[in-house]
Amino acid sequence: MNFTKIQGTGNDFIIINNMELKIPVENLSEIAKRLCHRKVSIGADGLMVVDFPENNTDFKMRFYNRDGTIGEMCGNGARCISRYAYLNKITGKKMTFETAAGIVSSEILEGRLVKVLLNNPEVIKVNNKIEIDNIEYECSYIELGNPGLPHAVVKYGLKNAICSELFKIGRKIRYYAGFPKGANVNFFEVLDESTVIIKTYERGVEDITLACGTGAAVTAVASMIKGYIKGNKVKVLVPGGELFIEVEKNKGKIEKLFLIGTTNIVAVGKVFDEGLIY
Repeated sequence: MNFTKIQGTGNDFIIINNMELKIPVENLSEIAKRLCHRKVSIGADGLMVVDFPENNTDFKMRFYNRDGTIGEMCGNGARCISRYAYLNKITGKKMTFETAAGIVSSEILEGRLVKVLLNNPEVIKVNNKIEIDNIEYECSYIELGNPGLPHAVVKYGLKNAICSELFKIGRKIRYYAGFPKGANVNFFEVLDESTVIIKTYERGVEDITLACGTGAAVTAVASMIKGYIKGNKVKVLVPGGELFIEVEKNKGKIEKLFLIGTTNIVAVGKVFDEGLIY
């Protein structure tokens, strides 16, 4: 099985072309679990699959978390699969593709930069409070696309944060009863009027990751609505680097939400059958 591994700000993905491989869809979840295992196979945060589109788009993006669950959408994964599609001549520099959360478009910019037009927020609740271990946190809840990709956005002092504490709190919020889908949990701190820093506990990965593209986007949206950020461009610092969010509004309503960042090709190769056994 031929594969490419690409990472975007530390979010790493194994990408395969199912238009060539023609693997039955029902087998992809188990393949994702095996390929993404970091000890016995290639290892990654998730599996991205290029497949035949059902609508008038360039391709269909199937996304599987490393635990084998199907993800509605992944911003950094969308950037990585866009670069893969362009380099493998599946598309030109501009493309549209299907995701479980709706149709997404992207563009290959100069160098390693990729710009993705994300699904718009369909659910926005910014004035929530959440109590964990008798401590109350400011917590927004935003879903991108339809069906929505769920995110919690939690204000937290990250400069002196202890990673083990973030993991513990993040896991509890991820499974919070008020979020029936579960949630990706984005801890953020505002650095200035155009910059935030975030760390994300990702649903499906079940850990703090080096980056989360959709997490960066919803954090930017929540920060703008709350008045922490001025203007429509936000630099988001993540453990794996930096991402940029651009928002276009019309009469105060979000019309376009862009995610911009670099992608790095890590490896191109072949998976042996033994790499799928453990």
